[in-house]
Amino acid sequence: MTDHIPFDVEQLRELFPILKRKVKGKDLVYFDNAATSQKPQSVVDAISNYYSTYNANIHRGLHTLADEATAAYEESRVAVKQFVGASSHEEIIFTKGTTEGINLVASSWGRANLNPGDEIIISTLEHHSNIVPWQMIAEERGASIKVIPIDDNGILDMDAFKKLLNAKTKIVSIIHVSNALGVINPVEEIISLAHLNGTLVMLDGAQSVVHLDIDVQKLDCDFMVFSGHKIYGPTGVGVMYGKKALLEAMPPYQGGGEMIKEVTFEKTTYNELPFKFEAGTPNIADVIALKTAIDFINKQGKNRMREYEETLLVYATDKLKSIEGLKIIGDVPNKVSVVSFIIDGVHPQDLAILLDNQGIAVRTGHHCAQPLMKRLGIVGTTRASFAPYNTIAEIDILVSALHKALKMLK
Repeated sequence: MTDHIPFDVEQLRELFPILKRKVKGKDLVYFDNAATSQKPQSVVDAISNYYSTYNANIHRGLHTLADEATAAYEESRVAVKQFVGASSHEEIIFTKGTTEGINLVASSWGRANLNPGDEIIISTLEHHSNIVPWQMIAEERGASIKVIPIDDNGILDMDAFKKLLNAKTKIVSIIHVSNALGVINPVEEIISLAHLNGTLVMLDGAQSVVHLDIDVQKLDCDFMVFSGHKIYGPTGVGVMYGKKALLEAMPPYQGGGEMIKEVTFEKTTYNELPFKFEAGTPNIADVIALKTAIDFINKQGKNRMREYEETLLVYATDKLKSIEGLKIIGDVPNKVSVVSFIIDGVHPQDLAILLDNQGIAVRTGHHCAQPLMKRLGIVGTTRASFAPYNTIAEIDILVSALHKALKMLK
């Protein structure tokens, strides 16, 4: 079993070709994994292999290449089903990513189920992609949005959430793990409370599926969305999970080929799940490569990788706290391998430029979470986010580079 094999970071790094490159003459130190993870060679090869050996459109053709492409595409759907613990492959809808998944639910389910006076609950921690689609559908349908407040560390006020729940609440759409702070939300409790109220729950799993064990049946969430590019897979592909009964009742999100059974000028009948929500030629190569990324995670062992990431997180947190004037935002015990921080008198963008000059990639700014930054009273943070291919030595390089940058900025 992979979870009992000693973790060898140097061996793992050999699987990622990009880690061998240099930036500004320095060895690349990549600490922007919450934005997008790097890709193992196996994922790169899967994309190349599709285009080189069996490139064809899927579900329609009767020739060999079409059969091979269709089989590989649907194998990815089964892999995702197993990865998140869905009960059926019909509950797995391929999208462009987390953002499109949220828009799909907001537009399709929201247009069919939201009425004037209804309420949608989100939280202060949300990424813009879990705010704006709900604002758009709320405005269209005459619904309103309620927001769960947080404390200064980014912890949800669950007492306030309980008070927000009422007969008007139709859906709670909540981020599982904060992309800006790394804080893990108590989604099990949120789902339980919401369901007792007769309210649906959608999880934004963009930051959680790569770190945490996910079983959508145990969680009992009604929808969950995530992106392939944050789990060592390609960009431009994602997943929307939904309970079968809900998906069957929802109208199509887009019209076109594949999502139909029969089209006449008088009437169109729609295809069965999951194809009803997958109009047009999909991102075939990247969906196929998504299975390769999942295979990579399964082979390495998600728990084993997370244990190593926690080692990096603890070490980085301790080292960064030793820097004068540095404050970690979201310094809580229950989080994933993300450290967001501010430094007195230093603008995050200036810091990012100086770190990049030393070959270090971090993310700075509001992290597509402007309402959160406003609540915390800051313009943004510098965010270092770790993956299993990062090392203790790289954290030491970051700390040394920060000291050097601060001497220049102050």
